[in-house]
Amino acid sequence: MVTIVLRLFTACSHTSQFPKFQNFNQTDTVIKSDEEWKRQLTPEQYAITREQGTEPPFNNKYDKNNEKGVYKCVCCGNSLFSSYQKFDSGTGWPSFWQPIDKTHIKYLEDGDRVEVRCNRCDAHLGHVFDDGPKPTGLRYCMNSASLDFVKRKKMAKK
Repeated sequence: MVTIVLRLFTACSHTSQFPKFQNFNQTDTVIKSDEEWKRQLTPEQYAITREQGTEPPFNNKYDKNNEKGVYKCVCCGNSLFSSYQKFDSGTGWPSFWQPIDKTHIKYLEDGDRVEVRCNRCDAHLGHVFDDGPKPTGLRYCMNSASLDFVKRKKMAKK
């Protein structure tokens, strides 16, 4: 646990060679009632992001996605991960070695794991482990249902 926390601080301070993707009103906190979230999200998205659920491995939308773009929070649109930071961990969930920006996510100790949440709307995203590739040694294991993918081509048009 201590190793993960130490790696989080050093990994998140790592200056990335990859482009950063901006998100408008990034600092605006999103607060909604459970009823509002239930109206906005699918039942699966609600169970995972608001009730800290986990989707089945190998049977999700983004595990094998190899397109270039940005993964955003499905609840609030916060830019979380870039396809440049994605790797195939073999676990059955989309995995990343670093977030786009360390201020876009927050960490909560969850027993023997470290939970990853959206810093803007507090959505449960997944967990981070210390068995990832270089340069960070971290594996952000995310639920596809907590993410929305925006292709790079679509971002350029906006």
